[in-house]
Amino acid sequence: MKRMCKLAKGAFPMVFICFLFAFSQAVAQKKKPSFKVIAFYTAKNDKAHISFVGEAHKWFPKAAAENGFTYDSTNNWSNLNSGFLSHYQVVVFLDTRPETPEQRESFEKYMKNGGAWMGFHFAGFALTPSQFPQNWDWYHNEFLGSGQYKSNTWRPTSAILKVEDRKHPIFKNIPETFKTSPSEWYRWEKDLRVNPDIKVLLSVDPSSFPLGTGPKLHEIWHSGDYPIGWTNKKYKMVYFNFGHNDIDYENKTNKELSFTFANETQNGLILNSLLWLGKGGK
Repeated sequence: MKRMCKLAKGAFPMVFICFLFAFSQAVAQKKKPSFKVIAFYTAKNDKAHISFVGEAHKWFPKAAAENGFTYDSTNNWSNLNSGFLSHYQVVVFLDTRPETPEQRESFEKYMKNGGAWMGFHFAGFALTPSQFPQNWDWYHNEFLGSGQYKSNTWRPTSAILKVEDRKHPIFKNIPETFKTSPSEWYRWEKDLRVNPDIKVLLSVDPSSFPLGTGPKLHEIWHSGDYPIGWTNKKYKMVYFNFGHNDIDYENKTNKELSFTFANETQNGLILNSLLWLGKGGK
């Protein structure tokens, strides 16, 4: 085509064709996605987590279309293998985690080779004994650094969170403190503050207390330090503890009473984090 354009110098019809060709090439390059995201999910048993996953399936594709990346999702955790992951720059765990040795080995290899990851709420959960025991030391103790789940607030309520690093790219246009959508908030076995590899990005602001409504007294936090979002400086990753919608369990209607993605500030934070991870942030 370049040779034809040279030969047709001065010939208006061919020059016009060359212009259209160049324009179409520019449009094609502009539309090429900047990175690709794959989300893994389970969405079984807990209706609060199922509700969150359902929301994510709507919000993430829209955010991808508006911001120049692609978003795929799968509930087939056997896709967590080197061949499949090689097509994606960011992996998201919407809920749960891989369970087989092969899946876990592939994910660890992916992260150690420069892949990026975002996890929400239940993706960090582990409790022995339970259906999700702490039987993956690299993930829970080294990668997340949190160890096992210790306790949580109840009911799901909004929290005021404080930003701990204003200079971090994920906080672009995010205020120093902001109110979240309702969620169930976790307390962890390990103190993330003493881990040199962990950088806490978000934590519960004291203005949130008391956090939770009970009815059990230990489900209401009145003081303390509670990290809600953090990164491991050895990897391209970020974990957020929100992602548990409020459900009407008490009256057995199972009606959704809150929505994680109904919060524009929180959505902005998630989007900033995806863009940071997808463009190689560390």
